[in-house]
Amino acid sequence: MNSKDLAHRISELIFTKKGFNVVTIDLSKLVSFTDYFVICSADSDTQVKAISDQVDKALSDEGIKCWHKEGLKALSWVLMDYVDVVVHIFKKEAREFYNLEKLWGDAPTEKMTDPLEKKVGTSG
Repeated sequence: MNSKDLAHRISELIFTKKGFNVVTIDLSKLVSFTDYFVICSADSDTQVKAISDQVDKALSDEGIKCWHKEGLKALSWVLMDYVDVVVHIFKKEAREFYNLEKLWGDAPTEKMTDPLEKKVGTSG
């Protein structure tokens, strides 16, 4: 799986636990330490943990191991490093404070949409 596909897969997993405001930032032409950031918001510590657990378990089941994790005690910002993709799961207030999107404003950003949202409201 290439790094862009991995970033999109992680986004899908985030949506399964109701993460929101999910974006991918393509850093491949700006830095050497990773290709993509995936950033999302959550409403509570419990939700941050649920998203982190879901991403970790699903990717592990697919043979993709997390190299490093941080923030699992405080749960306001969890970082999961998959080398080519780094996942940032923020409680809403922490995301606003750290504002990674502004910090990496030069990089191409893609706002991800929940695949289930596309199906809601359609009729046949």
